[in-house]
Amino acid sequence: MKKVCDFIARWMGVLVLLTAVVSMAWPQMFLPINMKVINPLLGLIMFGMGLTLKPSDFRIVFSRPKDVLLGCLAQFTVMPTVAWLLAKAFGLPDELALGVILVGCCPGGTASNVITFLAKGDLALSVGMTATSTVLSPLLTPLLVWLMAGTFVNVDTVGMLLSILYVVIAPIVVGFAVQRFFPKFTERAVAYLPAFSTLMIAAVVALVVSHTADRLLTGGLIVVLVVMLHNILGLTIGYTVGRLLGLPRNKRVAISIEVGMQNSGLASSLATLHFAAYPMATIPGAVFSVWHNISGAVAARLFARSGERKEKENT
Repeated sequence: MKKVCDFIARWMGVLVLLTAVVSMAWPQMFLPINMKVINPLLGLIMFGMGLTLKPSDFRIVFSRPKDVLLGCLAQFTVMPTVAWLLAKAFGLPDELALGVILVGCCPGGTASNVITFLAKGDLALSVGMTATSTVLSPLLTPLLVWLMAGTFVNVDTVGMLLSILYVVIAPIVVGFAVQRFFPKFTERAVAYLPAFSTLMIAAVVALVVSHTADRLLTGGLIVVLVVMLHNILGLTIGYTVGRLLGLPRNKRVAISIEVGMQNSGLASSLATLHFAAYPMATIPGAVFSVWHNISGAVAARLFARSGERKEKENT
């Protein structure tokens, strides 16, 4: 069983891509499942994140506040701004522009920690940034969406805040409590969490892609291009910010991955719950969910190889 779970976690990007292809080719397989199931699935992913969090993960905020602050500042400025600029540059219709902006305004994705580990980046910083940006998201995500998209759509900031509290923060708190009071259960469960989270992410992708398959086919190419640019620019700018600030390589890698990888499942969930009048707003989140797992795996390999080369040069 452990070998199966390790295989699933290792090939996360491939599994998510295959899920997207199957969902696009045979959407009827998943259409009977209501899109509202996305919220419980995201809740389970966040619960798993809570199980893995320790007080030391938050202690980094106080022991290394500059690093975490810089990373979160980049997270909540680079991605929303790039999203808005791309939407304007490509003249996206309001529905798609809203979807891209929603992705940009969400906190970092949980998969970023795995990718940072594989990339030989600063894992403690990555976990600290993910935890901090997630805790800040109930306030910052609705506010940023309102600032970026409030001119062309009605943004229910309070409703979005409550949704993020229910779907993201509450499951993390429950997971953290379970880890605190039931350590033996947590110790057994943690070994299977990467595979479990991968399957949950794949399930979210299957639902979103199958329910938007027809719209993806009509407006998909431009959305795919914008999403790819959004992610690649996030990774690149995140790394560049670290370099300009003179941070060591492992910190630059962590910030790059944290900035570039978003909780796109949350973006699709918020689009479904609060922007039902704009059904195409769910598409960018669906595409990002697939793409950033692929680009993240590639980035991890490139970062790891460059790190190994530098280690050899220094020996």
